[in-house]
Amino acid sequence: MTEAVRSVAYLVAALLFIGSLRGLSTQETARRGNLMGIVGMALAIVATLVVVLMRLSESGAVAGRGALLGVVIALGAVIGAALAARVAMTAMPELVAILHSFVGAAAVLVGVATYLDAGGEASHGVVHLLEIYIGVLVGAVTFSGSVVAFAKLRGMVGSKPLLLPGRHLLNGGIVLACVTLAIVFIRAPGHEGLSPLLVQTGLALALGVLLVAAIGGGDMPVVVSLLNSYSGWAASAAGFMLENDLLIVTGALVGSSGAILSAIMCRAMNRSIWNVVFGGFGAEAPKGGKAAASQADLPVHEASAEQVAQLLLAARSVIVVPGYGMAVAQAQHPVQELSSALRARGTNVRFAIHPVAGRLPGHMNVLLAEANVSYEIVEEMDEINGDFPTTDVVLVIGANDIVNPSALDDAESPIYGMPVLEVWKASRVVMLKRGMAAGYAGVENPLCWRPNTLMLFGDAKKSVQALLDGVREG
Repeated sequence: MTEAVRSVAYLVAALLFIGSLRGLSTQETARRGNLMGIVGMALAIVATLVVVLMRLSESGAVAGRGALLGVVIALGAVIGAALAARVAMTAMPELVAILHSFVGAAAVLVGVATYLDAGGEASHGVVHLLEIYIGVLVGAVTFSGSVVAFAKLRGMVGSKPLLLPGRHLLNGGIVLACVTLAIVFIRAPGHEGLSPLLVQTGLALALGVLLVAAIGGGDMPVVVSLLNSYSGWAASAAGFMLENDLLIVTGALVGSSGAILSAIMCRAMNRSIWNVVFGGFGAEAPKGGKAAASQADLPVHEASAEQVAQLLLAARSVIVVPGYGMAVAQAQHPVQELSSALRARGTNVRFAIHPVAGRLPGHMNVLLAEANVSYEIVEEMDEINGDFPTTDVVLVIGANDIVNPSALDDAESPIYGMPVLEVWKASRVVMLKRGMAAGYAGVENPLCWRPNTLMLFGDAKKSVQALLDGVREG
């Protein structure tokens, strides 16, 4: 009876998870999608706890182990709630990365525990041994790769790719060794397969480090999405090991959705997923090719906040392009107030979002939603690119690579061929930056030297606040 109730609860939870993903597909339904996911996870946890406690009760161990289980769950809930309450939106990418590492670590621990729970191939079977082995492999790669991604996003290590000599041969050798160890593991009697399993775990951990360390900072949004996919497959593998249908379904949903999102983001950069994972983009720290070099000696047109405010007051149409610099400065709320003030004067204000803006998928959308920017004036790159020629002023706030004209007109630029927001076609472009440093991808932006570009230097939040004061006074 208990198992039947659990099966029904798991089915309902799985349907809620599917509905959650569907809700998260649009901004208008995202809140409902989140709520469905919360309810589904709560239902899954309660159903699992009931079954576990029933089994412990049957074995007479409910008092000791049940209490320990309660303490562990309460401790995890407190830590999770504290992190969620304290983390700033700018730190969300690294939080997501480190949470992915927990999923990978869990898959590794579940795999080893499952193997030790019973003896050898007779009790496990070849298929189940393969499930354990693959689950540990994917989990280890996810864990170490996520830790490296966290360190890069946190600034603990450099964002430039680490390209070791012969890295592809090294990675291939590790994969081949893992395949060989799989054969040894499956054929080992009793618990003798533990040694090849642990050796494979170490190799997989190294592989995760090598793969993510070789990816440049400009590709981190795709990396976060890929690690999300890896964590899903790791969870699904753990579900097979534990014979838990809900974990299998949930992991498959996360794994497939992460893979699809990664493919979408790669298309947005006009690159293949293989190029992102193995290309080492940004290793040379280039300056942007001929276009940047030919314009670097031209004067930079610096403007004051008062001058830019007057431009905004005279403009009939304004497009705001947010970037990671806006997130770092936590300027989303002043930006929302500025857009509201301009709209109150009759100005047509919209926001342009590039698919890979920020440090994780949808980063800018989340920031704008947090600041209560209306979904109706937030548009994707493909929807708004054709409107720049008829736009009076474009405000580029902390963005660099996603508005770089070299992507279209400089064949020697490392980002050549990447679709970008064509802001330079507007009458005026105002770039809010701290200085003339290149973007996160390490590529110079010739837009800074264009005749119709004005540079407003300083902290983005303070600069936008000054613009807001100027608009209100005008």
